[in-house]
Amino acid sequence: MCHIWKNPTHPIEEVSVRELEKLPKGFDNLNITGGEPTLRKDLYEIVTVLYRKARILEISSNGLHADKLEPIVRKYPAVKIRFSVEAFGGLNDRIRGEPQGFETKLKGLRRLRELGGKDLGFATVIQDDNAHQLLELYRFAMRERFEFSTSALHNAFQFHKNDNYPYDRLKLAKELEKLITEMLSSDSIKNWFRAYLNLGLIKKILGQDRLIACTAATDFVFVDPWSDVYACNVRPDLLMGNLQQQTWAEIMSSEVASSIRLRVAACTQNCWMVTTARTAMRNPHIPQLPKMGPLTWVLKNKLKLIIGRSIDLRGMIDYSLIHKDGEGPKRQYYLNQVVKRTLQYKDQPHYQQGEFFNK
Repeated sequence: MCHIWKNPTHPIEEVSVRELEKLPKGFDNLNITGGEPTLRKDLYEIVTVLYRKARILEISSNGLHADKLEPIVRKYPAVKIRFSVEAFGGLNDRIRGEPQGFETKLKGLRRLRELGGKDLGFATVIQDDNAHQLLELYRFAMRERFEFSTSALHNAFQFHKNDNYPYDRLKLAKELEKLITEMLSSDSIKNWFRAYLNLGLIKKILGQDRLIACTAATDFVFVDPWSDVYACNVRPDLLMGNLQQQTWAEIMSSEVASSIRLRVAACTQNCWMVTTARTAMRNPHIPQLPKMGPLTWVLKNKLKLIIGRSIDLRGMIDYSLIHKDGEGPKRQYYLNQVVKRTLQYKDQPHYQQGEFFNK
């Protein structure tokens, strides 16, 4: 789903702790992602700097080096950690190109839980290969007392990828219906609102418009490995500034940022990622609370389940409207393959995977 691993950045050029110090306090959520965060030798220092700047600090990892996270969890047990888990056993390993990947991640999460980790879980990308295991993977995570977050295939400049699209959109949407019902049936309020997020994923997978408009450059931004600040991680043309050369306030209050917000309002990329969707669902003034639309949907459908009625997803989704994809290349698998990597330097052109569009 992502080719960052084939296009590594030079460590000397990567965003430093000094640049991250420029970020102000008061963020609702900061996500240290990648690439792979555990490859940073100064990850502990990065966490120490960012922990005091956000209500929730998150680390998104492939989970293959959980030992690198142990000192962080010992010091900051509330740090949110998500490991990329796509399926059970060998299927996960084939999708991700990781020998013994599933067992390694599971062992790592259990170890972090032993050390006191309070917010640990799976992050799963829904696709044709793993959709049939989605519900059982969620149930397994619940039994293990791990959180379970989902996303769908997206193309983005950050991913160096332009072939991330479903092959059978309707099949994936039907599998998600089961997960939505199961999540709403749980006792977890988090899972109730994840059910709404997955409702948005159904629309995304079918190629329909977003449930809620995107708020990139207003409610969230993306900082790339060279300290460039973008409205999001999808469009490389929405560059707002650079933390090496400017302060946070200068970037966010600039005329460039204002013009980019207008372009975001007119953006036709149909994205519904965890970061963008979660932000769009939240109250802009009190981010711990949802907007009225998601809240109303959750309460209405939770009540239906309590009184023994079924959720009517067809009131929100028209299953006759399915985007028709042209014939494109099949996604590759890299288990047991050796692949040449191309080192990216700051003074060279970046993100050259070609044209892409999320629908």
